[in-house]
Amino acid sequence: MSRFEAKKPSLCQSEPLTSEKVRAKLSVFRGLVSSCYGPEGRLKQLHNGRGGSVCTTSQCSALLRNLPVTHPIVKILTTSIQNHVSCFSDCGLFTAILCCNLIENAQRIELTPTTVIKLNKHLLSLCTDYLKSKACGCRIPVDFGSAQLLLCLVRSILTSKPACMLTKKEIDHISTLVLRAFLLTIPENAEDHIILGKSLIVPLKGQRVSDSAVLPGVLIEMSEDQLILPIQKSAALKFFSTHNIIAIDRVGAALMEPLSKVTGTQPIGSLDLISPSSYGTVKELCSAKFGSKQFFHLIPNEATICSLLLCNRNDTAWDELKLTCQAALHVLQLTLREPWVLLGGGCTETHLAAYIRHKAFKEPEGILSDNGCTRAELHLVVEAFCSALASVAGSLEHDGGDVLTDMKYGHFWSVQADTPSVFNWPDSLSRCGCGLYKSQEELSWSFLKSTHHPFAPNTCLPHEVVGSAANLTVDCLTAKLSGLQAAVETANLILDISCVIEDKN
Repeated sequence: MSRFEAKKPSLCQSEPLTSEKVRAKLSVFRGLVSSCYGPEGRLKQLHNGRGGSVCTTSQCSALLRNLPVTHPIVKILTTSIQNHVSCFSDCGLFTAILCCNLIENAQRIELTPTTVIKLNKHLLSLCTDYLKSKACGCRIPVDFGSAQLLLCLVRSILTSKPACMLTKKEIDHISTLVLRAFLLTIPENAEDHIILGKSLIVPLKGQRVSDSAVLPGVLIEMSEDQLILPIQKSAALKFFSTHNIIAIDRVGAALMEPLSKVTGTQPIGSLDLISPSSYGTVKELCSAKFGSKQFFHLIPNEATICSLLLCNRNDTAWDELKLTCQAALHVLQLTLREPWVLLGGGCTETHLAAYIRHKAFKEPEGILSDNGCTRAELHLVVEAFCSALASVAGSLEHDGGDVLTDMKYGHFWSVQADTPSVFNWPDSLSRCGCGLYKSQEELSWSFLKSTHHPFAPNTCLPHEVVGSAANLTVDCLTAKLSGLQAAVETANLILDISCVIEDKN
């Protein structure tokens, strides 16, 4: 067919970050993700304006999946974050906020993109080297012989997702179940090479969260006609039940792999002959009722498959809880591979910012010689980089309260908005963001956004405090490191774009 309209020429925009329109789009996106960050994050409702389902969430994966993005610069940013979340399931909002902050701060200092990019790469390497080192003051080893720190990790993930609509007691209950489900996927006789099993999430909506449970094996929902097996056959014909064989059809593709592992059976093709290997065995088969649903419960002899029966009050809260539990299970797998966690609640970001500031102030020669820049340029980029890190922590405050950092450990402290102006900060502060330190210690504080002389944060973690702290807020080391790298590399990529060509046809 011939065209009804002549083909439009492509639009070419040079130096896109100098455009107020592009800067405004990035600023709006930063405000959107920042407002979702942390336990007090604001929920977002997303829909397409033409009817259909409405997504209520503050979770990065759901947010970006339902958010329409058209501008190429913002598209690069969201695609990078989605790639990170698909691989690590956590720290998506951290990555998004940090990347936006790095871009905006780089625009304010007005240095050449080449200089900023080179120094950003160097500062990123300083961050990753420090977070992986034994001297790191915000990294804690995970002992899988104790459930305490692992529970803290799962609880931190659940607490940061307010759309799950959980009380503190419910968070503790679900955290215990998620950890138990994960531990059931680890083989008992594991050696050097561990092959994990699988946790199946079984929906039960409209029930109390406290009704959630973990069961070994597989739960398969029964239909009404499977509850009573009719015996209306000729005596000359034998139905499966006479041979102690139960046939369950239409279980769905998602259950085929777990069923094979639990029973040892092989799927039967539609036109294939049935061989002896097609039959499987289980330790026990029973029926179970949860809420208004009936299930077949297949209990294996030895298998690393379990079912997490997940309950919540309504569809919206259940959908968010399912995503959160899946993320928590994935994060536990990452922690098994790399058994470390980082202090959460904004403390790693402020501590790391203090460390980088002091490192660049005390030892600038190595950075200058490697990157061929002046001291003034180094100072500007370091301040922009560290300010971007600290601003991620500041995004945890949504109610107009003051945000502080202490001058000993470099941790994050939050003061409620209705707190009267006082000179004695310990009277207004309880614990730092991660919960490790109390304000009663002899500490001095500074406002997070104020300028202060660089100081060396204390890098010695008190192990006796870590061991006794049952309510630490912690993050997955692997996910946070990847998010840090993705944020810096994506910011550098966007800063380096000199021309955008769009085909409007």
